[in-house]
This record gives sequence, structure tokens and C-alpha cells, in this order.
Amino acid sequence: MTHPVTDRTPGAPAHYKLRYPGSWWYLDLDPSTRDASIRRRIEHQARGVPQLSRERLDGLIRTTRHTAREAYARGALQAAGMVAFPGGDSMLSATSVVVRMPVPEDQSADLAEVLFGAGMRADGPQSSGYPPREVELLELPEVGPVGRIASIEDIDYKGRAVRTALVHTLFPIPGRREYLVVSSSTPNVELREQFFEVFDAIAGTLRFVNVQSKDTAVPAAQGPQGMDENRK
Repeated sequence: MTHPVTDRTPGAPAHYKLRYPGSWWYLDLDPSTRDASIRRRIEHQARGVPQLSRERLDGLIRTTRHTAREAYARGALQAAGMVAFPGGDSMLSATSVVVRMPVPEDQSADLAEVLFGAGMRADGPQSSGYPPREVELLELPEVGPVGRIASIEDIDYKGRAVRTALVHTLFPIPGRREYLVVSSSTPNVELREQFFEVFDAIAGTLRFVNVQSKDTAVPAAQGPQGMDENRK
């Protein structure tokens, strides 16, 4: 399935493809349905885990709804998430959001300069006692140069700081002064290396697509609930 990048300049790609692991599911971003949809999905995932407290489950539902609301407010093209209950009252969760990032006309759109600016922001994780952001310039097959920013930061959630591990991957959109950004995060900071491998694998599947006609692909702003790109 392809997803629209939005209106394009001549020669710029109109769509992109991105794959998630089979255990991930698409977050409903529609304000009229997302709260109920997210609750149903997470409660379905939690079936058969009797030792999981209602308080922790409701907390996960609230934070996932918060992520969906934030993604919608940022104009996200799509969002996906996963939850798992490995045992006892423990939980694993992560989300991934795709957004467009236009570059202001008075700023350079060069990838290296955009990355440098992001890495040197004054509100970086080092201001909270965490290590500085890891900023890398990578070359991905079939895509070309991309930027990667990894960090541990305190994310504000209704006035409460939540320690979060994040990876942002910046894809220059050919022919435009814009980037497609895949932002993935998890509150399971102690497992950040394992999650970072998953986040990098997800970002590594992104491909820009030029759709020649309506017969070659059907664009969709959001994939079907509970299915990954490999199973349709």
C-alpha cells in the first residue's frame, strides 16, 4: 500500500511506502473514533494477562491516546504502535509517527545542516542530564542519504516528564524543500538498543513512489487497523 506525501512539485514523488512488523497496528488518528478505537485495540492485546493491573492498562491507553492526539495535531501522515505484556505487570510499548517537515525559506535545506541544527538545539537531552543526541548521516539502499537522530529525553505528558528513547530518521523528499520524518519512541528505555534496532528496520523500509495512474496503486492516508504492509 502506498501513502500520499501531499501535493508535489514537478518531478517530486507523490507517495511513499513504509512497512511495520506484523505485531504493530495502525493508530486511528480520527478525532471522532480514535479514543474508542485505541481502547479496544489495547484491551484486546491485554486479554489473557490477568496479573496486569487495571491502573497500568488505563495508563497505557491514556498515553497512546495522547500520542495519537499529538500526531494528529502535527498533521501526521500515519502512525503505528505496538504493545506487549511479557509477564507479571510489565509492559512493552512503542509508537512510530510519519510527519512532513518543511524547511523555512530563510534556512538551508541541506541534510547535513538540518542535522547539525537538530543536534545543537539548546533544549537537548544533555540539559536534563542525559547523553547528547547521537546524530548520524547514513546512506540507505534505494533511498540515498538520510539523517538519524537518537536520544533519551524527558517528554512532557500533561505536566509529567516521561523518560523516553527516541529515533528520528529524516528523508529528504526529492525535488522539494521538505523532509519526511519517521519518529519512533518507547518508554522502555532500559531496552532502547533492542527497540532502536526495530525502529531502524522500520525506517529502512521507506521508499518514495511515483504513481503513474490510478491503476498502479491506490493511495491511502492510513492503513487498515491491525494489519501491516505485508499482509493485505
